[in-house]
Amino acid sequence: MLQHYIGVDVGTESVRACVVDVHGTILSLASKPISRQEIQPNYLTQSSNEIWRAICFCIRKIICDSQVVKDSIIGIGFDATCSLVVLEEVTNKGVAVGPNFDDFEQDIILWMDHRAIDEVNEINSTGHRCLKYVGGKMSIEMQIPKIKWLKNNLPQGKFDKCEFYDLPDFLTYRATGNKCRSFCSTVCKMGLLPLGVDGSTKGWPQDLFEDIGLAELCRREFSKLGGVVSSTASNFLSAGDYVGHLSDEAAADLGLTTKCIVASGLIDAYAGWVGTIAAGITLGSDGQESELASSRLATVAGTSTCHITISKCPHFMDGVWGPYRDALMPGYWVTEGGQSCTGALLAHVLKSHPAYDTLCKLAKNQGISKFDFINNRLEELKEERGAQSVAALGKHLFFYGDYHGNRSPIADPNMRATIIGQSMDVSVDDLAIMTLGACEFIAQQTRQIVEHIKQSGHEITSIYMSGGQCRNLVLIKLLANCTKLPIVLPKYIDAAVVFGSALLGVAASEKYLHGCSDTASVSTIVDQQRITSELKPKQSILWTVMANLTGIGQIIEPSNMLDSEIRLLDQKYEIFLDMIETQKRYRDLVTRAENSV
Repeated sequence: MLQHYIGVDVGTESVRACVVDVHGTILSLASKPISRQEIQPNYLTQSSNEIWRAICFCIRKIICDSQVVKDSIIGIGFDATCSLVVLEEVTNKGVAVGPNFDDFEQDIILWMDHRAIDEVNEINSTGHRCLKYVGGKMSIEMQIPKIKWLKNNLPQGKFDKCEFYDLPDFLTYRATGNKCRSFCSTVCKMGLLPLGVDGSTKGWPQDLFEDIGLAELCRREFSKLGGVVSSTASNFLSAGDYVGHLSDEAAADLGLTTKCIVASGLIDAYAGWVGTIAAGITLGSDGQESELASSRLATVAGTSTCHITISKCPHFMDGVWGPYRDALMPGYWVTEGGQSCTGALLAHVLKSHPAYDTLCKLAKNQGISKFDFINNRLEELKEERGAQSVAALGKHLFFYGDYHGNRSPIADPNMRATIIGQSMDVSVDDLAIMTLGACEFIAQQTRQIVEHIKQSGHEITSIYMSGGQCRNLVLIKLLANCTKLPIVLPKYIDAAVVFGSALLGVAASEKYLHGCSDTASVSTIVDQQRITSELKPKQSILWTVMANLTGIGQIIEPSNMLDSEIRLLDQKYEIFLDMIETQKRYRDLVTRAENSV
C-alpha cells in the first residue's frame, strides 16, 4: 500500500490541510475560515473547539477529494500561530480568557492580542538573563506577558486551576492525549531555556517567574507549562519527533486511524522554514547548487511576516528574537526577525481607501484578483507617465507602515504609521500608488531586518519566501531590489507552510517506524546521494526529508546595481530610517512637554 502524510496549518484566519505522497506531491488541499473576537480594542480571542472542528472538516475533505485510503495515512504534522490556549488542569476544559470571562468557548488569546502592555513592561524591567535570548526585550505577543495578565485579571481562584499551551502543542495534545511540549513553542514564545543554555538546569526560569509574581507556574515541577526539562525524559520534543499515535477519539473526529503517527509541531512560520529552505535551486552564474542552510533566510509572509535563519553558534542582537537553541533542530540556534503587519497592512490600505469598492468591481469584471488589477494598473501608469520604473511612480510618497507597533528591529509597540505625500485624490490610481507605498515599506523594513541580522555575524545570501504575498510580483521585485538579494519562491507558493507540516509527519513516521534518532541519516523514502556533510542539519532525518521532498524553487534576481530603481530605493531607504528617528523624536518632545507642566 502506498503511504501518505497529512499537514495541518492553523493560521490567524483559516485552517488548511493537505495530503502528500512519498514524492512530496500535494494530492489535495482544503481550507476553512475560523473566526476571532475583538470585544475591546487589542483583546483578540479564538475558540480551540472551533479550530478543531475546522481541522476535522479539512482533513475529511482532502481524504475525499484525493480518494486516498485512510489506512495509508501514516503520519500527520501540525503547525499553528503562537497563540495561548488556556485549559483547566484537571478537567481539560477551556477557560474563558476575557476580557469579560463569560464565554468559555473563547479559550485562546490570539498571538496579535496586545492587552498585556503593563505586564510586558514589568517583565522587561527585570533585566533577567533570559531576555537576551529574545532580542533584549520580551514581546507583548509572547506568552508569559499574557499569562501574567491572566494572573492579574482572572476571577479569584481561577488562575490556580489553569494550564497553558502554545497552540501547536495544544493540537498535538488534542490529537494524542500526550501533554508533551515542543522546544519550538516553549523556547520561542514561553521563556524556556534548553538545558545548558546560560546555566539552565530545569528549562524554566524559576527566579523570573517568582520575581514577576508567577510563582504558581513553578509548583508541581512546572506542570502548568509541561514540566521540567530533563535529558532523560521525553516531555519536550524537537520538530518532527514522535509524539504518539492518534487517540481513538481524535482518529474518529478526523476520519483517520489510530495507526497514524503524530509529529511534534511547530509555530506556523517555522513550518514555512521547513517547507521552503531546502529547495534545490541554482543561484548565481557559476551554476553552484550547494549552499549552506545557515545563509538562507526563510521569509514567511501572511498576516504578519517572520524572517528565520539558523546557525551553529548563537548570535545576539537587540530587537530580533532569539537566539533560540533547539527550536528547529537539536543543537542549532534560530534567529527570528518579524513584521507584525504585512498582509494585514496591505488589506488595510485597500479596504480603508475611498476607491476600494470601485477596485472590487473593476477586478471582478476582469476576472482577476485585486492585487493583480493594481499591479497591472501600475504598469499602465508607468507607461502613461513616462516613469523610469514602477517604483518611481511613488518617488514622492513616503510611507512608514507600522500601524500595529514594531516587532523588529526596533521592538517598540508604540511605533505607528506615518505617510507623507498624500493628496485629495480618491481614485483607483491613487489607491494603486498607496498600495505601492505599502509594498515598498514592507521591502525597506525587510532590508532593515536583514542588515541588522547580518551585522551580528550572520551571512545571508538569499531569501526563501512563502505565503500568499509571493503572488504579488511588484512586492517580490521590491524585496529583491531593496535587499539586493535573490528571492526564491517555493514550488507550492500558497501551501509551503502546510506542506512543511506534512514533512513533519514524514519525519516522525520515519523515526518511529525505523527506530531512528534525529541525528541518524537513514531513510527508506529518500535518495541518500543528495545528503552532504556541509552542515549538521543535513544529517538529520528531518533535513533529509526536507532536502528530498521540497522540490525546485523559482528565483527572482535583483536588478543591476546601476539601475535607476536601485538608486531610488537606496535613497528612500535613508528617508525610511529618518522617518523612524523623527517619529521617536516627536514622541519624546511631546512627552517632555507634558512632563514639564
